[in-house]
Amino acid sequence: MREARLKWFGHLKRRCADAPVIMCERLVIEGMKRARGKPKKYWREVIKHDMTQLQITVDIRDLR
Repeated sequence: MREARLKWFGHLKRRCADAPVIMCERLVIEGMKRARGKPKKYWREVIKHDMTQLQITVDIRDLR
């Protein structure tokens, strides 16, 4: 699973900033209530965790 996520992250890093996939990743929905309980992890958080475990240093802020 980690390998597939990091492959997708690499794919996104190579896309231009106005690609639809990048715009969807940057999408923020305001006013939406989340369910009770433990909050779900965001894709960005999971990628950061995978990268720290594998000691990969790529600036993830380039996606925004």
